[in-house]
Amino acid sequence: MGWGAGGSCTPRPPIRQQTAQETRVITVVFLGLLLDLLAFTLLLPLLPGLLESHGRAHDPLYGSWQRGVDWFAAAIRMPAEKRYNSVLFGGLIGSVFSFLQFLLAPLTGAVSDCLGRRPVMLLSLAGLATSYAVWAASRSFAAFLASRVIGGISKGNVSLSTAIVADLGSPSARSRGMSSGWPSPWASPWAPCWVPPCPRRRYPGSPCSSLPPTCCLFSASCRRPCPQRSGLLAGPSSPAPAPGTLHHPRVPSRCGSAQPPGPAPFLGRGPRPGPTCWRQLGSLRRLGLVYFLYLFLFSGLEYTLSFLAHQRFQFSSLQQGKMFFFIGLTMATVQGAYARRISPGGEIAAVKRAILLLVPAFLLIGWGLTLPVLGLGLLLYSFAAAVVVPCLSSVVANFGSPRQKGTIMGTLRSLGALARAVGPMVAASVYWLAGARVCFTVCCGLFLLPLLLLWNLRPPAHALKAE
Repeated sequence: MGWGAGGSCTPRPPIRQQTAQETRVITVVFLGLLLDLLAFTLLLPLLPGLLESHGRAHDPLYGSWQRGVDWFAAAIRMPAEKRYNSVLFGGLIGSVFSFLQFLLAPLTGAVSDCLGRRPVMLLSLAGLATSYAVWAASRSFAAFLASRVIGGISKGNVSLSTAIVADLGSPSARSRGMSSGWPSPWASPWAPCWVPPCPRRRYPGSPCSSLPPTCCLFSASCRRPCPQRSGLLAGPSSPAPAPGTLHHPRVPSRCGSAQPPGPAPFLGRGPRPGPTCWRQLGSLRRLGLVYFLYLFLFSGLEYTLSFLAHQRFQFSSLQQGKMFFFIGLTMATVQGAYARRISPGGEIAAVKRAILLLVPAFLLIGWGLTLPVLGLGLLLYSFAAAVVVPCLSSVVANFGSPRQKGTIMGTLRSLGALARAVGPMVAASVYWLAGARVCFTVCCGLFLLPLLLLWNLRPPAHALKAE
């Protein structure tokens, strides 16, 4: 306690949480991401055999999907080869999986802001466990597809993991946390044990006050106050949360006047704020657009890499597995040795450098005719890929009060899922219609778009002051 003017007692600022607590949260999230990733990737080597077995069984649902894949393959002039067909079929299932994440991630994040991270995370993990159980017991393509649908609906726990890391007190801890498991986008089964639940909230005076909070996200009748007043944007005139606390100093600790941000910060909806709010909102929307464009281009080229490796270098499935193992190992090394050590405020500059590095990387991959050139391109590609998503997530995590991190990070995750649902199919079409060199060259040129959007962007002022 301290003594103010006139002998009045003033409260001492909240004491910052111990660094050991932050380290424990990051470690638990990382271990959970690793286990969930291993569980998910069990499907990948089994997928060709599963598809072949359903084809031999003359499953009617599988037959209808296969006819759709055959139609699309003929439209983009893809060779009628079994290996290519399996990749295209798997890409279609992956697009459905990502589209479900696009729909559910903002909703999951918003519910976690209202009910707390822990119960929503446990519910998501229960859904994931159910999806794996359905897959293990499936004997038909319909059951297998149902397991993927349940998994896609429950995969909102990925955005919850980013929100858990975003709840950490300091920008440096958030930066380390974002680099611990991303871009491997899987969530933690133990994170709920360490995350304090956020309080419930209602919205007095709003036409939606009698509805569940998530219903207000998409209702045009809900008038949102100025985001700066509601804690949506902790700009220079709205102080950042005290280190180690869970509540924004400008926002009541119980459900009061703040409206949930929903997708508005990214989509340009909402009230007409003041100049400072406009700058912060513009930065958030631009970051969302950069995130979408980057993952749209990156996921497309990543998907066509399997076509190129087999078509140009005659890679077998085992050789392709070794190639992706090399990529994953390089990314993990770069994230541990470099990305985690990027200082707060330096993330945007690191993203610019990484995107610039992707241009020669994909040019080498698209035009290289020898294995050493391909290896050099994959090395540059892996280095850049290990930096962009964690750093962009760290920057976005600086926006909003602790009670709104789930919605903001969920909306960011939703944009990325939409990019991953659409990008591979668009890139595959360009690849087979125009050729590998045209596809990779055009996409390299389009990488300049997110780079230009980031050119004059600055991180939030409070992110630099917090350290």
